[in-house]
This record gives sequence, structure tokens and C-alpha cells, in this order.
Amino acid sequence: MSSAPASDPQHPQPEPRPEAAPAPRPKPRLVFDDPLDQQSSDDTDRGWGERPASAGSAADLARFLDEKPPHHV
Repeated sequence: MSSAPASDPQHPQPEPRPEAAPAPRPKPRLVFDDPLDQQSSDDTDRGWGERPASAGSAADLARFLDEKPPHHV
């Protein structure tokens, strides 16, 4: 049996620091604006799936093939 102390008193173990708690998230602001004053994506041609205008027969062919009804395949 050894009579040596369990830990070396000259080199104490550093105590683990508690983890810093993450900063609380700010609550979302309440916005009291009129939502009908803002334009939605449905108010635009792009919102309805329209493509931007392009010139060229290759673009016309691609649109024709994309929009062809299934019974015309």
C-alpha cells in the first residue's frame, strides 16, 4: 500500500467550465401592415408558371414539347 495522496496537490486538475448557454432567440416581431398591400408571387406571371419571354425556335420547340397534352404524345 502506498501512503501517497490520490492527487498531486501542486498540479490540481482544472475544473471544467460550465458550457455557455446560447443566447436566447429574439421573439418574432408582430407586423400589423396590410398584407394586401404587398405583391404575392401569384400576382406575377412567374408565379403562375410562365417563362420569361425568349427568342428563338429552340425555345419555342421546348415550350411546345413541355406543354403538349398527354394524349398528343
